[in-house]
Amino acid sequence: MSYRRKILLLLILVSTIVIDAVSQNTNESLPGNGMAGHDFLMTGEWDHRKDVQTIFLVRDGKLFWSYEIPFKLPSGETSELGDASMRPNGNIVFSTKVGAREVTPGKKTVWNYDAPKGTEIHSIEPIGNDKTLMVINGVPAQLKVINVKTGATETELTLPTGKPGPHLQFRRVRMTPDGNFVAAHLDSGMVAEYDMKGKNIWSINVSKPWSASRLKNGNTLITATGNGTVIEVNKKGETVWEFSQKDLPSFKLYQMQVAVRLENGNTVISNWCVNGIKKPEDWPSSVQYFEITPDKKLVWALSQWQAPDLGPGSSIQILDEPSIKSQEGYLKKY
Repeated sequence: MSYRRKILLLLILVSTIVIDAVSQNTNESLPGNGMAGHDFLMTGEWDHRKDVQTIFLVRDGKLFWSYEIPFKLPSGETSELGDASMRPNGNIVFSTKVGAREVTPGKKTVWNYDAPKGTEIHSIEPIGNDKTLMVINGVPAQLKVINVKTGATETELTLPTGKPGPHLQFRRVRMTPDGNFVAAHLDSGMVAEYDMKGKNIWSINVSKPWSASRLKNGNTLITATGNGTVIEVNKKGETVWEFSQKDLPSFKLYQMQVAVRLENGNTVISNWCVNGIKKPEDWPSSVQYFEITPDKKLVWALSQWQAPDLGPGSSIQILDEPSIKSQEGYLKKY
């Protein structure tokens, strides 16, 4: 073996050791016991290191179930796993950018929707066991509530957009407890609530909102990727709670795409690193998800990049919530 080849192999070995050490040391120094801290379903956008994109289900600190889709399609398009949730019956509903799908725990496809040409789907939410809310980015952008049992479209609305391009129009649209829809207008700097007829009944200006969801107290939890904050606003549009990098000196925040309010009042936030860390080999230095208390104390953080490598973090559903643990789907053996 030549001297140059020996040096190259040595450099590769050292790089691997350093990356592994960074990931391990980061996880060991973080609170909450890593993968054992919560049962959860997660997926992340644009893991371009791999030929597949993967949804992961973690239970009892171990990888319990996973589902893969091809990253690059025969058409030349790429898929993205940006939004995924478990139904009460255990089925997994997710968007793929080029469409949407529902699979059983046995990985059988029970419903599939192909996005029409020139459109993208990044936002999807299961409603009970029979219905699915999804948004089709395009010109125009459409919100649909589909009964997946009958195939009938029960609600269809046109949503206003700020740009004709579909990619950055909507990433999260969610149904409220009273049947309205809260939409994060990523492309036009607004979070708005629409009634069942599509009328705008409430709105607030937000810097590049990625996600928005209505809380039980009537407030709205929003991730504002334009200024790197997570905010809770009341019906008057007043900010009653705010979180940003200055509140968390422990590690670097990148793009906080999604925030989820837990039943105990804590908030779990995703920390998508792909645009912030250009070299994939450096991704393991980042935290994918973390949990903070109402007074912004860090109680859980996940940096899991090996055995298993969970990849970038976008969507997360915490499954050990009391309201979910009693459901049929939580009890199933995948």
